[in-house]
Amino acid sequence: MPRVVRQPRNSVNDRPGRLKLLLRRQRRLLRRSIWLLALLPVLLLGALVMRVGHNSSLVTLRERMGALAADAGLRVTDIQIQGRANTPEPLLRAAIGVAKGDATLGFSLAAARARIETLAWVQQATVERRLPGTIVVQLVERRPFAIWQHNNKFVLVDRAGQIVADEDVGHFKDLPLIVGVGAPGAAAVLLDALRDRPTIQSHVIAAVRVGERRWNLRLSNGGDVLLPEDHDLVALARLQQLQQEHALLDRPLQVIDLRLPDRLVVRPQPAEPAPAPAPGQARPEPAGHPEPQRRT
Repeated sequence: MPRVVRQPRNSVNDRPGRLKLLLRRQRRLLRRSIWLLALLPVLLLGALVMRVGHNSSLVTLRERMGALAADAGLRVTDIQIQGRANTPEPLLRAAIGVAKGDATLGFSLAAARARIETLAWVQQATVERRLPGTIVVQLVERRPFAIWQHNNKFVLVDRAGQIVADEDVGHFKDLPLIVGVGAPGAAAVLLDALRDRPTIQSHVIAAVRVGERRWNLRLSNGGDVLLPEDHDLVALARLQQLQQEHALLDRPLQVIDLRLPDRLVVRPQPAEPAPAPAPGQARPEPAGHPEPQRRT
């Protein structure tokens, strides 16, 4: 009679297969997947409704489907905002239009993005829905480039000339100041040229747009540099050379006129009038006649 040999229980042949091991390790994930599969028709219908524009009946349908999905557990549990530095958070939250506890599928991503992009600081926005309950808002903010003085007001503008904000301008006091009609849209080229010429920039306190055609540079000593129309970069190179060779910007000049390519016109600052002598005080000697020295 043949002898039967029993294999130990821990034999390789008694091990469960890889599929069983995988299923045992991922039961929770499998249950969630089954739950999502049960909601798949609702999600597909919700996604279809989300693509609808402003048709009121379909918007109402979207809201109803969002409510049904919310009853099944699809509610907003987290709102993540990325890329915000200067956009006021209360305004941004209001523009998003969604709060924790709202239906995840009950609002339009496109409409939320459009509202957010109406905010002055926001250049571009994306709004994502990550099921079951996370909303992710990513911002690309406008970068303030200069302070624009216009109609006795100061506002921040970006490089393209778009107004960014008219509040808390003092926080950006290190930005260059531009003045006049049409200055924001034309300032980028000039301000870049000044940044590349620090010996000139250190003397400039404002760039004034004249007739929407050309620029004047207001100097810290009260003088003005008159730049030509359409040739301001050439004039700045010329001014830099004059500064290096003759320290022109350090002189008491009221006007430095560079509008003509073949000549330089300067006007000195007017002499300050001598103060009137006090009663009983001797009048000062005329210029060129120094007071006599006291004998010793």
